[in-house]
Amino acid sequence: MHARCASTPLMTSWFYPGKNLGAYGDGGAVTTDRGDLADRVRLLRNYGSREKYVNLERGVNSRLDELQAAILRVKLAHLEEWNGRRALIARRYLDAFAGLPGLQLPSVAPDADHAWHLFVVRSSQRDGLQARLAADGIGTLIHYPIAPHRQQAYADLVVRTPLPLAEQLADEVLSLPIGPHLSDRDVDRVIAAVRRAAGDAAEAEATSVPGRGFGDG
Repeated sequence: MHARCASTPLMTSWFYPGKNLGAYGDGGAVTTDRGDLADRVRLLRNYGSREKYVNLERGVNSRLDELQAAILRVKLAHLEEWNGRRALIARRYLDAFAGLPGLQLPSVAPDADHAWHLFVVRSSQRDGLQARLAADGIGTLIHYPIAPHRQQAYADLVVRTPLPLAEQLADEVLSLPIGPHLSDRDVDRVIAAVRRAAGDAAEAEATSVPGRGFGDG
């Protein structure tokens, strides 16, 4: 944990397999330096019980199993190295894509250390960009394609205030490949494919053909 986070009484981590520190199944953890909060979390994660068959309050079964804990313990020793590799790839992307037309890059606050779980770009021609990259053999993902307030699960909630930025982000975001498993050659391929797609878009715009973009051949 970074010192700058020390003022936070509780921190949560999710060990979904695709995370920077991922288990082979699902899981998570809560860290704190306050004994009262630690005791409360332990109680709630174990059916609200401190003593077997005695439930003090309503809780859940949210105990990390021993197999996942053992895997995470081994992987934890490599986390700093893996995060360093992610940061190196992100820096290569930022340098290679700087100034590309139609592509908005992520930014990092001066006082922050980015974990680079994802490298998310924005494009008004997102779907076409994704299609062109797929044609080049580059897999991408959208995190996430539907704004939360537009999900059916929340249809009963009345959103009184327009959320245009959330909806715009859902239409524009695209996650490029990133992770410690990527070789330098893999990164070169991603960079070349993205630059080709951006170049195609710029050429289409220069011809002033209406509706041309990333996805038009």
